[in-house]
Amino acid sequence: MKSVGWLIALACIGAPQMAQSRQDIRQGIRLDTQMFVERVSTDINGRARRILQSADRAGSGDQLIFVVHWRNEGSRPVRNLAVTNAVPRGAQLDLGNPAMQVSVDGGAHWGRLTDLWLPTPLGGTRQAIPADITHVRWTVPEEITPGESGRLSYRATIR
Repeated sequence: MKSVGWLIALACIGAPQMAQSRQDIRQGIRLDTQMFVERVSTDINGRARRILQSADRAGSGDQLIFVVHWRNEGSRPVRNLAVTNAVPRGAQLDLGNPAMQVSVDGGAHWGRLTDLWLPTPLGGTRQAIPADITHVRWTVPEEITPGESGRLSYRATIR
């Protein structure tokens, strides 16, 4: 198993009601994170149309789409890039992506939600639930050559 070469942490989302775009450059990797609200409307023929809009007017029940663009702006290849995002308060992640890892303790431990446990006030433990998720992470295992770019996206619903 290869070790993680770079850890890029983004705490880019402060409030889910605000549209966000943040750029972060570390170790030659540039990250740009954007947040949108997915709106569904009906066209003149009665078909559902999905459009992405600015997230500045997101409310309870809205679907958020997060898009993280990455680019190697350094002069050397990067291996095992780990992209980490904080989860906004009040957002519940869509956990359908098997490549996504989550943390319920601020990034200290990672895994699938079904494998994570939290301490209880009386000294026991309980299985973590979606509302406990604090961070989400993906690892890009392929080598990222200088100039190469890509993106990943994930969904969440505002509770």
